[in-house]
Amino acid sequence: MQVNPAKYRGLVSGLRTIIAEEGVAGTWKGFGPTLIGYSFQGAFKYGLYEIFKDTYMNLAGEEASEQYKGLIWLAGSASAEFFADIALCPWEMTKVKIQTSVPGSFPVPMGAALSQMRASAVETRFPFGSLVPLWSRQIPYTMAKFYFFEKIVQTFYTRVFTAPKETYNKPTQLGITFASGYLSGVVCAIVSHPADTLVSLLGKPGNKGKTVGTIASETGFVTLATKGLGARVVMIGTLTGFQWWIYDSFKSAMGLGTTGGK
Repeated sequence: MQVNPAKYRGLVSGLRTIIAEEGVAGTWKGFGPTLIGYSFQGAFKYGLYEIFKDTYMNLAGEEASEQYKGLIWLAGSASAEFFADIALCPWEMTKVKIQTSVPGSFPVPMGAALSQMRASAVETRFPFGSLVPLWSRQIPYTMAKFYFFEKIVQTFYTRVFTAPKETYNKPTQLGITFASGYLSGVVCAIVSHPADTLVSLLGKPGNKGKTVGTIASETGFVTLATKGLGARVVMIGTLTGFQWWIYDSFKSAMGLGTTGGK
């Protein structure tokens, strides 16, 4: 929908078109690099967030870190995402190239696709040619993701679930985590969608050699901000909810407790 809105007008009709032209396998194109890339990215993002957050809190001191808690969340998440995107970029470029190339013009299997990306590095700018657009998408996305998650989960425990946190069982606490993650994911999707569309358009054969500014100017901000947004809201909301649920489940299993509350 982002790369060819005239052909893929909506989520359901777009899926029908892909299945009709490429079969069910067409809906799984790029799955391998997506799985590996976002696994690396997630490990860096969540792991480094806690490290940067604690570092900035210690630098600020107890009083200032409490007063400027939101700024520390934003700084910690932005710092973590900066490094996480370096790990993600080669895989994201490969995924986008697989998904946006005309069927038959570019390898679909991950190994062959990576080899082709390396062989045509001058043309594709592999492995870090999309890093700046990726930062422009992912850093605001992650800042919104962590900030609004922390805010929403805090609001749930202060306005809705007002009893002491330990009185709620683990499934309830993790349910609050998932709901907070889903809502923060919706905000993330809206904030980062224009840059996400640009990253997708960079891999389109028709945009070969064009700068990010040229593509943005030709496409227009409204199109960048809205095409495919509905599908992305559903996807990112659900994905973010599950990511936070897994994250807090792991923390709980390690005896650290879930996020938020007292």
